[in-house]
Amino acid sequence: MGFFDSGVGSANSRGGEAYVVLQVVLTEKLFGTGSDVVSLSNLQKVINQQAAKGYRLHTISTTSSGSKGFLGGDKIQATMVFERIDLR
Repeated sequence: MGFFDSGVGSANSRGGEAYVVLQVVLTEKLFGTGSDVVSLSNLQKVINQQAAKGYRLHTISTTSSGSKGFLGGDKIQATMVFERIDLR
């Protein structure tokens, strides 16, 4: 998935587990337009992909992960824990 600077990272998974952990890096441009909307759309896409697999978002946390330098904008890491929905 090439829409984040560092892609989408995930913990090792065997499939069908109770919880899945994903981490994405969002980039915010200091100047320019539309960068925030693109990052939110991409974050929404990841959440919807997990929902389609039978998971719901359990927890999300964010942290600043540095800057691209002067006029380059900031990076924010979002770590999400998805919980499998038991359909019994």
